[in-house]
Amino acid sequence: MLEHIKIQSLDDFFTDLSERSSKGVFFYKINGYSEQICQFVKKYYNAARISGVIIEGRIPNPDKDNLEYYNEIMGMDFQLNIEFITASLRKWLPRMSAYQNSAVSSAIYKILNDLGKSGKNENMLKNAYIKFMCWLYYKFERILSQLGDNKVPKILYEGTASYYELLLLSVLSGAGCDIVLLQYKNDSTSQIPDTSTVLPDELKVSGMAGFPEYFSLKWLRDEIQNDMDIERLYGRKPSVVNCTNAWIEGKGLDDFKKEIHARGSDPQFFYNCYVRINGVEDKLSYMNELYQFQMELKNSHRRIVIIDAPLPGPSTDEISQIKRGNYKTCKQMLAGLSGNIKYTANAGLQSIMVKSFVDVILEESKQEGITLNRLSNRAVYLLCWLKRYQGQLFANWKIPDISCFIYMGGCKNSNEALFIKFLARLPVDVLILNPDLNTKCCLSDTLLYEINYAGSLAADKYPRENTEVHIGTAAYHAERELDTVMYQDSGMYRNQQYSKAVSVTLRTMYEEISILWNQEMKYRPNFSIVGNTVNLPVIFAKVCGIKEGDIRQYWAGIRQLLGKEAFLIKQVPYLNAAEYNPVKAHATEFFKNGKVQKNKIKAHQSYQYGVLRDDVQEHILDKLQLLIDQKVIKGTFVNGTEYTIISTVLNMKKEILRMIQKFDFTKINPKVVYINTAEKEISLEDSILMAFLNLVGFDILFFIPTGYQTIEKYFNKKLAEEHQIGEYVYDLNVPDLNVARQTARISWREKLFGR
Repeated sequence: MLEHIKIQSLDDFFTDLSERSSKGVFFYKINGYSEQICQFVKKYYNAARISGVIIEGRIPNPDKDNLEYYNEIMGMDFQLNIEFITASLRKWLPRMSAYQNSAVSSAIYKILNDLGKSGKNENMLKNAYIKFMCWLYYKFERILSQLGDNKVPKILYEGTASYYELLLLSVLSGAGCDIVLLQYKNDSTSQIPDTSTVLPDELKVSGMAGFPEYFSLKWLRDEIQNDMDIERLYGRKPSVVNCTNAWIEGKGLDDFKKEIHARGSDPQFFYNCYVRINGVEDKLSYMNELYQFQMELKNSHRRIVIIDAPLPGPSTDEISQIKRGNYKTCKQMLAGLSGNIKYTANAGLQSIMVKSFVDVILEESKQEGITLNRLSNRAVYLLCWLKRYQGQLFANWKIPDISCFIYMGGCKNSNEALFIKFLARLPVDVLILNPDLNTKCCLSDTLLYEINYAGSLAADKYPRENTEVHIGTAAYHAERELDTVMYQDSGMYRNQQYSKAVSVTLRTMYEEISILWNQEMKYRPNFSIVGNTVNLPVIFAKVCGIKEGDIRQYWAGIRQLLGKEAFLIKQVPYLNAAEYNPVKAHATEFFKNGKVQKNKIKAHQSYQYGVLRDDVQEHILDKLQLLIDQKVIKGTFVNGTEYTIISTVLNMKKEILRMIQKFDFTKINPKVVYINTAEKEISLEDSILMAFLNLVGFDILFFIPTGYQTIEKYFNKKLAEEHQIGEYVYDLNVPDLNVARQTARISWREKLFGR
């Protein structure tokens, strides 16, 4: 019989008999779970499948036919001595060698003899003996012929073993088998008397807990099959794999500058680093440090790619070059799409790329709620970016070369994050710089090493040349920090602090208009700031009739509203379709597939707004898109009115543009007063302009003493709040209101604080 020995590590189970510290076998029970245990059981299962026996559930008791056959061959005699058992085994299992016969008979005799000493009578011993003989013949005959070989046969038992099953396993262990018991709930070995010498040892590793509900050998088989499927997806397996961050010292940029040969020498690995640095340590020297860093990398002849976020998306041509099919499963999709990864200059690098692609897409497929179609789109984006940058990163690549990919600004979406994950598993150092703590990088990855600094710096462009390095003085950064303290959640705002805004039309009493009219936005009801977007409470109203028929007071009230800066329209219509409009001929080019083509508009010779601040241009084009999307103008997407909207908005007069350029979203907003005293209808273009200016953030008042319909003709819904203030009056002449505006009464605030 072989001795029970203890393991030093889990790998000992898979050593040959001749390589073990002493000639013996392992008999262990596993009562808990961890990831390490899972990987061990998976490996042990494969070993038992090749040269051993796997038992799922109880070993069936010998049935009537089994017992009749045994009686026919062996008879029902029984003697508790080694000679009888040896002779019986020679007849019952003739394929065993003399050594194997001796090992099994000695093990059976020892167990039966121990049972006799514990009080079992001869009839009970006989029943146990016959049960053992039948089980050996019908269940374990295939491994008995392997006993004594250098490759030790394996038995894996799942579940709660019965008393006699445990005794038989003890027999097989003593005869020369390694045995592992998987006990999910109950420890069945407690059934064996404490005096027995055949109890298994308990296998313990750190971090063990109870077995999860899903765990079973059936689940394990599916996992093994899944692993085999993934191995097939890899194709040619890489000769080297990534050793990411295990060698770094946590010194940030200095780790990236470390010589490749000094990082490690194991030929199975390439040594790369993968780091995100949030914030800045020193605002005064940060940009210069980055410039010096990329110069040192270039001087060491490293290949570098520097991207300022956001990562430019794949073009239509790039996407069309990816060969795709119709896929029903994720693995089918991976098998198809991985064929797009070609790097003929180095087959080893191509195999690394394929493995990394498969690994990150499989991990992504486990995200909650992700569909196969969405996963396929992300995989296509990844492949497009790989094709775009692989020449810059891997030209003339050979082991152990490591290129460097620097991403300034942090990942803004899942496509970017997936590509960065993919690169970090290739022979590439990946550095993510996120100096502005007000922005967040959405990347999450177990491999990523993170460094956090308390300082924050708004820097969205990497300093590639020394002319791009702008270093702020200590006073400059102190002022920026003071700005942060003063202008965040304080109710105070810097000039032009915000570049995005959303208009919300107020519903008011007529008498409230004069109160709200000259109030700064921040003091109006429902003003708020969400993130970086200002919610603007604006006035958009139509005033019909004249209060008590008092014409003189009517014009006085309008003069007061006009003040010095409101824009007055009294010639109806203000805009006319017959007027020359240089944009009109190109409007169809500026709108495709329901989207305003911003880049095409800005590059076109007819574009007149290039002198405005970039954020003002974006605000105008965003509201143009919104006006079309809302379909508030009649005929939009019906008779081509959307092109009239585009040509009108992109051809606003200079006076209006200056008001938009000057508009500070937290202060007093621009005003338009539109007076129509006659029976003229306002034009479609006027209606478009007013609806657009409402979205931009203007206060707009229509004064219609006749009470006639005006703006309603071209709107699909009611936009302006209507106020009926008095009797209708016709055929009024609009007086010269400009004189009154020049001599407008100066308020006490202006006298005290100045303009």
